[in-house]
Amino acid sequence: MAVLVCGGAGYIGSHTVLKLLDEGRDVIIADNFSNSSEKVIPRLESISGKSIKIEKLDLCDLPAVTRLFERYSFDAVMQFAGLKAGGESVEKPLEYYKNNLFSTINILYNMREKGVKNFVFSSSAAVYGAAAFVPITEDFPLAAVNPYGKTKQMAEEILRDFDYSGKDMSIAILRYFNAVGAHPSGLIGEDPSGIPNNLVPHIAQVASGRLEQLPIYGDDYPTRDGTCVRDYVHVEDLAEGHTLALDKLERDGKLVTYNLGTGGGHTVYEVLASYEKACGMVINKKVAPRRPGDVAEIYADPSLAGKELGWRAERSVDDICRDSWNWQKNNPYGY
Repeated sequence: MAVLVCGGAGYIGSHTVLKLLDEGRDVIIADNFSNSSEKVIPRLESISGKSIKIEKLDLCDLPAVTRLFERYSFDAVMQFAGLKAGGESVEKPLEYYKNNLFSTINILYNMREKGVKNFVFSSSAAVYGAAAFVPITEDFPLAAVNPYGKTKQMAEEILRDFDYSGKDMSIAILRYFNAVGAHPSGLIGEDPSGIPNNLVPHIAQVASGRLEQLPIYGDDYPTRDGTCVRDYVHVEDLAEGHTLALDKLERDGKLVTYNLGTGGGHTVYEVLASYEKACGMVINKKVAPRRPGDVAEIYADPSLAGKELGWRAERSVDDICRDSWNWQKNNPYGY
């Protein structure tokens, strides 16, 4: 089977590529490297022991995407390509709407024209917005609060409309929660540009000396230690969720939507303690005011993915922090 992995040089995409190769699938990566590094590719080849086909192109360029589909025969497409920083999306909404929606539409258009049936879409828990209660199930109301989340929500609507139009597509929408960790080899991992928006890469950069201090945004929430609770899921578990979703589409194709999370959550202080254990040092930190829009706790109910995919998050927060630190200490400035 030939799988087109759009954004396959990115964080979650690159880990999924390894899982696909391990299953014996042929992989073609399409990426413009605007939010990733070309150095990822030789590392993927080193880990897998396999040569990987790369097509460097902008997926928002319809003629370029059409030429890609004319050069290869695909059995499935995974769509990871997209900008993904919530805060940045507020500052650059047009860039987010253009990049995240145009790329997906161009891919779907060419899948329809070439009769490619299986599509796995990288969505996000950001589509739920501020959760009124937890755990969050897939039928929770969608109410994204920033342009990034809205692009994922809109893309999901496009996929549902496309499915309803009767084009005989098999579509899996995967809403994952806080993706963290790295490949155990330490060769690939999360490499955010600028100051990280998310907790674990921010801790990692303080531990490596790249940043001076970790801000803790509020310690007076109604949680067990006063800090926010989030659902941290290892990127290796997420990658396995994507391959299992593709397996399901091949067996009994239809439109399906799954949460990929652990079913619980950890506080900021709990993750921090685990990371300090992993790196063997005390992380410099300071309590800062709450950020607007942050809620006390968010975590998934992943039982549907367990029932229908046979998927569950196997790796612990200690595994997450160990693998994150292994990546960060060997690549203190990323790729």
